[in-house]
Amino acid sequence: MPLWDTRSVNSSQRLPGETVAQVERWIAADPDERTREQLSKALSSGSTDLEHLFSGRIGFGTAGLRAEMGPGPMRMNSLVVRQTTAGLMKWLEPNPFVVVGFDARHNSETFAADVVGVVASLGGRAAIMESPGPTPVLANAVLDLGASAGVMITASHNPAADNGYKLYLSDGIQLVSPADAEIAAAIDEVVASDQQIGWVPMDHPAIEVLGAEAVESHLNAAMEVLFQPATAASRELRTVYTAMHGVGGSHFMSAMKAAGFTPARVVESQFHPDPLFPTVQFPNPEEAGAMDQAFATADETTDLIVAHDPDADRLSLAIQSRDGAGFTQLSGDQVGILLADYIFSNTKGPRVVASSVVSSRMLEAVASAAGVKCITTLTGFKWVARPMLDPDGSRYVLGYEEALGYAVSDRVRDKDGITAGLMALEMVARYTADGITLWDRLDQLANEFGNYLQEPLSIRLSGSSGPTATELVAAVVTNPPTVDGIEVVAVHDMGEGYLGLPPTAGVVVLYSDETRVIVRPSGTEPKVKVYIEVIERSADVELASNRLERFKDGYLANFG
Repeated sequence: MPLWDTRSVNSSQRLPGETVAQVERWIAADPDERTREQLSKALSSGSTDLEHLFSGRIGFGTAGLRAEMGPGPMRMNSLVVRQTTAGLMKWLEPNPFVVVGFDARHNSETFAADVVGVVASLGGRAAIMESPGPTPVLANAVLDLGASAGVMITASHNPAADNGYKLYLSDGIQLVSPADAEIAAAIDEVVASDQQIGWVPMDHPAIEVLGAEAVESHLNAAMEVLFQPATAASRELRTVYTAMHGVGGSHFMSAMKAAGFTPARVVESQFHPDPLFPTVQFPNPEEAGAMDQAFATADETTDLIVAHDPDADRLSLAIQSRDGAGFTQLSGDQVGILLADYIFSNTKGPRVVASSVVSSRMLEAVASAAGVKCITTLTGFKWVARPMLDPDGSRYVLGYEEALGYAVSDRVRDKDGITAGLMALEMVARYTADGITLWDRLDQLANEFGNYLQEPLSIRLSGSSGPTATELVAAVVTNPPTVDGIEVVAVHDMGEGYLGLPPTAGVVVLYSDETRVIVRPSGTEPKVKVYIEVIERSADVELASNRLERFKDGYLANFG
């Protein structure tokens, strides 16, 4: 698959001299023959696409790098990866040890070799996974091996054209401010120096290839979270599994076998890694249609459908619909609450859970009843996992965010779809043996705590003629929408801090009927995200559903 295709252009178009000079310098430094050739052809044809490709640089932030693959500083390619790694090496302590993993996307293995080659050339030690694997395996290896940092080459659930560079520091957690800005500044220094970046091949003595031991270590860690002895009753389950064309399949099957679960029926068309993701429009279990083949593989005997995203850090579950007609995918909040409830019933002592600010407030209610401390964080697992570092003596038993991310222990300090999937299997097997379904347990929790219904909305903006996402958020701060005359009781500008959290873009609107609406601008696209949660204390799901629909309509009309 080519990284980038040069579109035909009018050769009479003239590029600015500064752009021409930038492209020529890049070609001279680029270690990849394919991208050098693409840039050379574009330059000779006068392609104005080069003005965009050299208009800036992929921003390095708390999520590392993620962008479409292609030539130039605005795309993911070998030179960008090498420059980024050289900047990281400037920031790290001398002689660091960096462990590197990669998924099965196009160029992931090449980019991983770029990372370890730069690390070793600059005086560090590097270890690289021997084959593509899940992100949680790499995250576990950072702590397991005592690494200075970990790099995972993956774009997770992004489209096939993308790739990324995900960075963990020595504490096993994705970086946060100010480390991101400091590393970004170091990368800028490397780029500005215009010096050739050193690189050595894989046979260099400072580069180690990690074999099955890294996978086994994560597998053993996953086994440790299970509560029930591996008896026939505790492991009997009829499961359908999809890897969504990613790298989780063989690892999850091994985990199921090691834990003694009945082998899953796999969605064959999606089980083996395929960087083109041919059966889905977007390889993300959250997207409409992504689970269709799993639903088609399941039948009336199926107890549970388990899905991972392509790097297996996210988990989605589906169960037979309430009316028995087909299957229903559970929301991220429903799975989070079910896992929390199950974990609370199987643990004792001082415990702590964490969830992102846009996740359901029901976790706090369930945790409080169980005597468990509940912490609300900013969105992203770099924040959700951070309470694992708090030395107050409480055991971190769960972190989750509504976007299908779960950590069910503190061994892996990031979302881990493999380990959470095993716990979900055990939970469902236990309930099935007791003669109850997940619907039954959700109803029991609703009767005790009320119905908490949530639905996120993504509202794409019209373009240059309309307001920006930032302007829409500011408008909500000053004039929050009213819905059915329900009184607004509080408005919190998240840029000024909310619940003691670091400032971030967004607004929280609280209504007199306990409805909460959070509006946030997307960080990567021209859209706003609206998270609506209604609470119906009577446990009447129809009342809650009707109110949720009215709030959705009200906000859609307001932004329409």
